[in-house]
Amino acid sequence: MEAIADPPAYGRARAAVRYDEIARTLVHALKYGDRLDLAPIMGRWMANAGRPLLADADALVPVPLHWRRQWARRFNQSALLAEVIANASGCKVAHGALKRVKSTHQQVGLDKSARAQNVQGAFRVPAEGRIEVLGRKLVLVDDVLTSGATVDVCARTLLRAGAASVDVVVFARVVATERVPI
Repeated sequence: MEAIADPPAYGRARAAVRYDEIARTLVHALKYGDRLDLAPIMGRWMANAGRPLLADADALVPVPLHWRRQWARRFNQSALLAEVIANASGCKVAHGALKRVKSTHQQVGLDKSARAQNVQGAFRVPAEGRIEVLGRKLVLVDDVLTSGATVDVCARTLLRAGAASVDVVVFARVVATERVPI
């Protein structure tokens, strides 16, 4: 119902797993615990879940980190996962297609509207990345889809730069547990 009322900029989205305690443990171990050894299995699960999206994709676009966060973390988990998906699917990774130009607060703990506000204006397609975007069918790669604010802003940025379409593949999708009455 929410997607019908406020459709996202991306076309389709696929997740390998539902975000639960096990998924949370895996994501946090990869991102914050330097468990880079988890990327191959997580990426293969993502490639499997995203197979229909990857079949006609021209390139994968990892959601970029701001340079300060990447320097502190020493790697971008989305880029690691994109490389594994590329190896499994034969898609190339367009590392230069999207750049995070604004340092944002972490999204953890923010509600949907605060998340959207936090990432406004945070991304752009650099001049040297336009060739990787123009007329291409792209698949954004990220670790977790919560409210969709980050991938939605990324998709809008890529579409404004001339992408033919943007789909999304994530490791885990947060699913609301409470049911809204009709």
